[in-house]
Amino acid sequence: MSAPIVTGLLAYGMSGRVFHAPFLSTNSQFKLKAVVERNQKKMVAHYPDIVSYDSVDEILNDNEIELIIVNTPNFTHFDFAKQALNAGKHVLIEKPAAGNVAEIKELFDLARKVGRHVFCYQNRRWDSDFLSVKEVIESGRLGKLTEVSFRYDRYKPQLNVKPFKETKETPINGIVYELGPHLIDQAIHLFGRPLSFDKLTTIQRDNSVVPDYVNFRLTYPEGLIVYLTSGLLIADPLPAFTVNGYVGTYTKYRCDVQEAQLIDGVLPTDEAYGIEPAGMEGKLVTVGADGTKSIEFIPSVKGAYADLFYAVYHSIRKNALYPITEEHMAWQMELLEA
Repeated sequence: MSAPIVTGLLAYGMSGRVFHAPFLSTNSQFKLKAVVERNQKKMVAHYPDIVSYDSVDEILNDNEIELIIVNTPNFTHFDFAKQALNAGKHVLIEKPAAGNVAEIKELFDLARKVGRHVFCYQNRRWDSDFLSVKEVIESGRLGKLTEVSFRYDRYKPQLNVKPFKETKETPINGIVYELGPHLIDQAIHLFGRPLSFDKLTTIQRDNSVVPDYVNFRLTYPEGLIVYLTSGLLIADPLPAFTVNGYVGTYTKYRCDVQEAQLIDGVLPTDEAYGIEPAGMEGKLVTVGADGTKSIEFIPSVKGAYADLFYAVYHSIRKNALYPITEEHMAWQMELLEA
Protein backbone atom coordinates (compact mmCIF):
# COMPACT_ATOMS: atom_id res chain seq x y z
CA MET A 1 0.00 0.00 0.00
CA SER A 2 1.26 3.49 -0.89
CA ALA A 3 2.13 5.91 1.87
CA PRO A 4 -0.66 8.24 3.04
CA ILE A 5 -0.78 11.69 1.50
CA VAL A 6 0.44 14.23 4.05
CA THR A 7 -2.03 17.10 3.94
CA GLY A 8 -2.37 20.64 5.26
CA LEU A 9 -5.37 22.96 5.61
CA LEU A 10 -5.12 26.70 5.01
CA ALA A 11 -7.90 27.40 7.54
CA TYR A 12 -9.99 25.79 10.26
CA GLY A 13 -13.27 27.64 9.93
CA MET A 14 -16.49 25.86 9.08
CA SER A 15 -15.17 24.30 5.89
CA GLY A 16 -12.04 22.93 7.52
CA ARG A 17 -13.95 21.62 10.52
CA VAL A 18 -16.90 20.18 8.57
CA PHE A 19 -15.91 19.36 5.01
CA HIS A 20 -12.25 18.38 5.26
CA ALA A 21 -10.83 17.38 8.63
CA PRO A 22 -13.39 14.59 9.33
CA PHE A 23 -12.54 12.88 6.03
CA LEU A 24 -8.79 13.34 6.21
CA SER A 25 -8.64 12.10 9.80
CA THR A 26 -10.72 8.95 9.20
CA ASN A 27 -9.14 7.91 5.90
CA SER A 28 -5.90 5.94 6.18
CA GLN A 29 -4.92 7.17 2.71
CA PHE A 30 -4.28 10.63 4.20
CA LYS A 31 -2.30 12.05 7.09
CA LEU A 32 -3.70 15.38 8.29
CA LYS A 33 -0.60 17.09 9.59
CA ALA A 34 -1.01 20.86 9.73
CA VAL A 35 -3.26 23.90 9.54
CA VAL A 36 -2.86 27.66 9.27
CA GLU A 37 -4.43 29.53 12.20
CA ARG A 38 -3.45 33.17 12.29
CA ASN A 39 -5.27 34.07 15.49
CA GLN A 40 -6.93 31.52 17.76
CA LYS A 41 -5.49 28.00 17.81
CA LYS A 42 -8.77 26.05 17.81
CA MET A 43 -7.97 22.89 15.90
CA VAL A 44 -5.82 21.29 18.59
CA ALA A 45 -8.94 20.82 20.74
CA HIS A 46 -10.26 18.32 18.19
CA TYR A 47 -6.96 17.08 16.73
CA PRO A 48 -4.29 17.08 19.47
CA ASP A 49 -1.44 16.13 17.11
CA ILE A 50 -2.05 18.91 14.62
CA VAL A 51 0.72 21.36 13.79
CA SER A 52 -0.71 24.89 13.75
CA TYR A 53 1.23 27.37 11.65
CA ASP A 54 0.83 31.14 11.84
CA SER A 55 1.06 31.81 8.09
CA VAL A 56 0.61 30.31 4.65
CA ASP A 57 4.33 30.68 3.99
CA GLU A 58 5.13 28.48 7.00
CA ILE A 59 2.87 25.62 5.93
CA LEU A 60 4.18 25.78 2.35
CA ASN A 61 7.72 25.48 3.68
CA ASP A 62 6.84 22.19 5.38
CA ASN A 63 8.55 19.74 3.04
CA GLU A 64 6.61 16.73 4.34
CA ILE A 65 3.27 18.14 3.18
CA GLU A 66 2.24 16.99 -0.31
CA LEU A 67 -1.32 18.32 -0.56
CA ILE A 68 -2.63 21.74 0.40
CA ILE A 69 -6.36 22.36 0.78
CA VAL A 70 -7.23 25.94 -0.16
CA ASN A 71 -10.30 26.65 1.96
CA THR A 72 -9.85 30.36 2.58
CA PRO A 73 -12.14 33.24 1.44
CA ASN A 74 -13.13 33.17 -2.25
CA PHE A 75 -10.94 36.04 -3.37
CA THR A 76 -7.78 34.32 -2.06
CA HIS A 77 -8.24 30.94 -3.79
CA PHE A 78 -6.37 31.70 -7.00
CA ASP A 79 -3.34 33.34 -5.37
CA PHE A 80 -2.96 30.73 -2.62
CA ALA A 81 -3.34 27.89 -5.12
CA LYS A 82 -0.56 29.41 -7.25
CA GLN A 83 1.68 29.78 -4.22
CA ALA A 84 1.09 26.16 -3.22
CA LEU A 85 1.81 24.85 -6.73
CA ASN A 86 4.99 26.91 -6.92
CA ALA A 87 6.00 25.39 -3.58
CA GLY A 88 5.68 21.92 -5.11
CA LYS A 89 2.35 20.97 -3.54
CA HIS A 90 -0.76 19.41 -5.03
CA VAL A 91 -3.82 21.59 -4.36
CA LEU A 92 -7.47 20.90 -3.60
CA ILE A 93 -9.35 24.17 -4.06
CA GLU A 94 -12.78 24.96 -2.71
CA LYS A 95 -15.34 26.58 -4.98
CA PRO A 96 -15.03 28.95 -6.66
CA ALA A 97 -11.64 27.64 -7.71
CA ALA A 98 -10.85 30.92 -9.46
CA GLY A 99 -12.54 34.04 -10.78
CA ASN A 100 -12.52 33.41 -14.52
CA VAL A 101 -11.46 31.07 -17.32
CA ALA A 102 -8.02 32.67 -17.68
CA GLU A 103 -7.20 31.97 -14.03
CA ILE A 104 -8.34 28.35 -14.29
CA LYS A 105 -6.15 27.88 -17.36
CA GLU A 106 -3.20 29.46 -15.56
CA LEU A 107 -3.57 27.10 -12.59
CA PHE A 108 -3.75 23.95 -14.70
CA ASP A 109 -0.88 25.13 -16.94
CA LEU A 110 1.23 25.80 -13.85
CA ALA A 111 0.34 22.39 -12.40
CA ARG A 112 1.56 20.69 -15.58
CA LYS A 113 4.74 22.76 -15.51
CA VAL A 114 5.62 21.83 -11.92
CA GLY A 115 4.33 18.25 -12.17
CA ARG A 116 1.53 18.58 -9.64
CA HIS A 117 -2.26 18.18 -9.60
CA VAL A 118 -5.04 20.75 -9.32
CA PHE A 119 -8.24 19.36 -7.78
CA CYS A 120 -11.47 21.34 -7.51
CA TYR A 121 -13.69 20.61 -4.54
CA GLN A 122 -17.19 20.01 -5.94
CA ASN A 123 -18.60 17.86 -3.16
CA ARG A 124 -22.24 18.24 -4.25
CA ARG A 125 -21.66 15.63 -6.94
CA TRP A 126 -21.83 13.20 -4.02
CA ASP A 127 -25.02 14.52 -2.37
CA SER A 128 -27.53 11.70 -1.88
CA ASP A 129 -30.32 13.66 -3.59
CA PHE A 130 -28.21 14.42 -6.65
CA LEU A 131 -26.98 10.82 -6.83
CA SER A 132 -30.64 9.77 -6.89
CA VAL A 133 -31.37 12.13 -9.78
CA LYS A 134 -28.33 10.89 -11.68
CA GLU A 135 -29.38 7.28 -11.16
CA VAL A 136 -32.91 7.89 -12.48
CA ILE A 137 -31.68 9.82 -15.53
CA GLU A 138 -29.10 7.18 -16.41
CA SER A 139 -31.70 4.42 -16.04
CA GLY A 140 -33.55 5.80 -19.08
CA ARG A 141 -36.89 5.52 -17.33
CA LEU A 142 -37.81 9.12 -18.22
CA GLY A 143 -37.15 8.63 -21.92
CA LYS A 144 -35.57 11.43 -23.90
CA LEU A 145 -35.17 14.43 -21.60
CA THR A 146 -36.97 17.67 -22.42
CA GLU A 147 -36.66 20.06 -19.47
CA VAL A 148 -34.58 19.97 -16.29
CA SER A 149 -34.60 22.33 -13.31
CA PHE A 150 -32.02 22.37 -10.51
CA ARG A 151 -32.56 24.80 -7.62
CA TYR A 152 -30.73 25.91 -4.50
CA ASP A 153 -33.35 27.75 -2.44
CA ARG A 154 -32.53 29.45 0.84
CA TYR A 155 -34.15 32.02 3.10
CA LYS A 156 -31.46 34.33 4.42
CA PRO A 157 -32.69 37.93 4.26
CA GLN A 158 -29.96 39.19 6.58
CA LEU A 159 -26.58 40.11 5.17
CA ASN A 160 -23.73 37.72 5.88
CA VAL A 161 -21.89 38.44 9.14
CA LYS A 162 -18.59 38.13 7.25
CA PRO A 163 -18.15 41.54 5.57
CA PHE A 164 -15.89 40.21 2.79
CA LYS A 165 -18.84 38.15 1.49
CA GLU A 166 -21.01 41.25 1.02
CA THR A 167 -18.69 43.63 -0.80
CA LYS A 168 -18.12 44.54 -4.45
CA GLU A 169 -14.47 45.21 -3.67
CA THR A 170 -13.72 41.55 -4.38
CA PRO A 171 -15.22 40.41 -7.70
CA ILE A 172 -16.20 36.82 -6.89
CA ASN A 173 -18.88 37.36 -4.29
CA GLY A 174 -22.61 36.92 -4.12
CA ILE A 175 -24.82 33.94 -4.80
CA VAL A 176 -23.39 33.45 -8.30
CA TYR A 177 -20.06 32.37 -6.84
CA GLU A 178 -21.38 30.87 -3.59
CA LEU A 179 -24.06 28.48 -4.85
CA GLY A 180 -23.70 28.85 -8.61
CA PRO A 181 -20.68 26.51 -8.78
CA HIS A 182 -22.68 23.68 -7.20
CA LEU A 183 -25.56 23.99 -9.67
CA ILE A 184 -23.36 24.43 -12.72
CA ASP A 185 -21.10 21.53 -11.81
CA GLN A 186 -24.06 19.20 -11.37
CA ALA A 187 -25.45 20.21 -14.77
CA ILE A 188 -22.08 19.83 -16.49
CA HIS A 189 -21.52 16.46 -14.83
CA LEU A 190 -24.79 15.13 -16.27
CA PHE A 191 -25.12 16.97 -19.58
CA GLY A 192 -21.74 18.42 -20.52
CA ARG A 193 -21.10 21.84 -22.00
CA PRO A 194 -24.25 23.66 -23.15
CA LEU A 195 -24.65 24.82 -26.72
CA SER A 196 -25.62 28.26 -25.40
CA PHE A 197 -26.79 29.88 -22.20
CA ASP A 198 -28.48 32.95 -20.72
CA LYS A 199 -27.80 34.33 -17.25
CA LEU A 200 -29.92 36.61 -15.06
CA THR A 201 -28.78 38.07 -11.74
CA THR A 202 -30.43 40.57 -9.46
CA ILE A 203 -30.23 42.05 -5.95
CA GLN A 204 -33.30 41.52 -3.77
CA ARG A 205 -32.26 41.77 -0.10
CA ASP A 206 -32.37 45.12 1.68
CA ASN A 207 -28.99 46.90 1.67
CA SER A 208 -27.28 44.20 -0.37
CA VAL A 209 -24.74 45.24 -2.99
CA VAL A 210 -23.97 41.77 -4.37
CA PRO A 211 -26.30 39.51 -6.40
CA ASP A 212 -28.52 37.31 -4.26
CA TYR A 213 -30.60 35.73 -7.04
CA VAL A 214 -29.36 33.98 -10.17
CA ASN A 215 -30.96 32.02 -12.98
CA PHE A 216 -29.17 30.26 -15.82
CA ARG A 217 -30.90 28.83 -18.87
CA LEU A 218 -28.75 26.25 -20.65
CA THR A 219 -29.62 24.84 -24.07
CA TYR A 220 -28.50 21.39 -25.22
CA PRO A 221 -28.94 19.27 -28.35
CA GLU A 222 -32.36 17.83 -29.26
CA GLY A 223 -34.26 20.62 -27.52
CA LEU A 224 -33.20 19.94 -23.94
CA ILE A 225 -33.41 23.02 -21.71
CA VAL A 226 -31.77 23.10 -18.27
CA TYR A 227 -32.64 25.80 -15.71
CA LEU A 228 -30.35 26.51 -12.75
CA THR A 229 -31.77 28.81 -10.07
CA SER A 230 -30.73 30.02 -6.63
CA GLY A 231 -32.09 32.72 -4.35
CA LEU A 232 -31.84 33.87 -0.75
CA LEU A 233 -35.46 34.97 -0.24
CA ILE A 234 -37.32 31.71 -0.77
CA ALA A 235 -39.09 30.76 2.44
CA ASP A 236 -40.72 27.59 1.11
CA PRO A 237 -38.24 25.77 -1.14
CA LEU A 238 -39.46 24.16 -4.32
CA PRO A 239 -38.22 20.70 -5.34
CA ALA A 240 -34.49 21.04 -5.87
CA PHE A 241 -34.56 18.72 -8.87
CA THR A 242 -37.26 18.39 -11.50
CA VAL A 243 -36.47 16.26 -14.55
CA ASN A 244 -39.00 15.96 -17.37
CA GLY A 245 -38.76 13.46 -20.21
CA TYR A 246 -40.91 11.99 -22.97
CA VAL A 247 -42.38 9.34 -20.68
CA GLY A 248 -42.06 10.69 -17.16
CA THR A 249 -41.10 13.22 -14.52
CA TYR A 250 -38.82 12.84 -11.53
CA THR A 251 -38.93 15.33 -8.65
CA LYS A 252 -36.67 15.38 -5.62
CA TYR A 253 -36.27 17.81 -2.74
CA ARG A 254 -32.83 18.79 -1.50
CA CYS A 255 -32.48 16.58 1.56
CA ASP A 256 -28.87 15.39 1.73
CA VAL A 257 -27.95 15.09 5.42
CA GLN A 258 -24.15 15.03 5.23
CA GLU A 259 -23.46 18.69 6.04
CA ALA A 260 -25.88 18.70 9.00
CA GLN A 261 -24.44 15.46 10.32
CA LEU A 262 -20.86 16.69 10.04
CA ILE A 263 -21.78 19.91 11.87
CA ASP A 264 -23.25 17.76 14.66
CA GLY A 265 -20.05 15.74 14.89
CA VAL A 266 -21.17 12.61 13.04
CA LEU A 267 -18.14 11.05 11.36
CA PRO A 268 -18.10 9.69 7.80
CA THR A 269 -17.35 6.27 9.27
CA ASP A 270 -20.55 6.20 11.35
CA GLU A 271 -23.16 3.71 10.19
CA ALA A 272 -25.91 6.33 9.89
CA TYR A 273 -23.77 8.80 7.96
CA GLY A 274 -25.20 10.00 4.63
CA ILE A 275 -28.55 8.20 4.90
CA GLU A 276 -31.60 10.33 4.18
CA PRO A 277 -34.54 10.15 6.59
CA ALA A 278 -37.62 8.19 5.58
CA GLY A 279 -40.25 10.23 3.80
CA MET A 280 -37.82 12.17 1.61
CA GLU A 281 -37.90 9.79 -1.33
CA GLY A 282 -37.96 11.15 -4.87
CA LYS A 283 -41.19 10.90 -6.85
CA LEU A 284 -41.12 9.20 -10.24
CA VAL A 285 -44.21 9.54 -12.44
CA THR A 286 -44.16 7.59 -15.69
CA VAL A 287 -46.75 7.24 -18.45
CA GLY A 288 -47.31 3.90 -20.15
CA ALA A 289 -48.06 3.31 -23.83
CA ASP A 290 -51.78 3.28 -23.00
CA GLY A 291 -51.56 6.62 -21.19
CA THR A 292 -51.74 5.13 -17.70
CA LYS A 293 -49.71 6.96 -15.09
CA SER A 294 -47.62 5.10 -12.54
CA ILE A 295 -46.17 6.67 -9.40
CA GLU A 296 -43.11 5.33 -7.60
CA PHE A 297 -41.20 6.72 -4.63
CA ILE A 298 -37.46 6.12 -4.86
CA PRO A 299 -35.13 6.20 -1.84
CA SER A 300 -31.74 7.75 -2.38
CA VAL A 301 -28.42 6.04 -2.28
CA LYS A 302 -26.11 6.96 0.57
CA GLY A 303 -24.38 10.34 0.37
CA ALA A 304 -20.66 9.96 -0.19
CA TYR A 305 -18.41 13.01 0.18
CA ALA A 306 -15.64 10.57 1.09
CA ASP A 307 -15.54 9.49 -2.55
CA LEU A 308 -14.10 12.87 -3.51
CA PHE A 309 -11.11 12.25 -1.26
CA TYR A 310 -10.69 8.72 -2.61
CA ALA A 311 -10.58 10.28 -6.08
CA VAL A 312 -7.89 12.74 -4.97
CA TYR A 313 -5.82 9.90 -3.53
CA HIS A 314 -6.04 7.76 -6.66
CA SER A 315 -5.15 10.71 -8.86
CA ILE A 316 -2.00 11.47 -6.86
CA ARG A 317 -0.88 7.91 -6.14
CA LYS A 318 -2.22 6.03 -9.20
CA ASN A 319 -2.44 8.87 -11.76
CA ALA A 320 -6.16 8.16 -12.21
CA LEU A 321 -8.34 10.80 -13.87
CA TYR A 322 -9.99 13.08 -11.30
CA PRO A 323 -13.72 13.36 -12.16
CA ILE A 324 -13.88 17.17 -12.04
CA THR A 325 -11.71 17.90 -15.06
CA GLU A 326 -9.99 21.02 -16.35
CA GLU A 327 -12.62 21.23 -19.10
CA HIS A 328 -15.43 21.06 -16.56
CA MET A 329 -13.92 23.94 -14.62
CA ALA A 330 -13.34 26.06 -17.72
CA TRP A 331 -16.98 25.54 -18.76
CA GLN A 332 -18.11 26.42 -15.23
CA MET A 333 -16.09 29.64 -15.27
CA GLU A 334 -17.57 30.64 -18.61
CA LEU A 335 -21.00 30.68 -16.99
CA LEU A 336 -19.92 32.26 -13.72
CA GLU A 337 -18.04 35.17 -15.24
CA ALA A 338 -20.55 35.90 -18.04
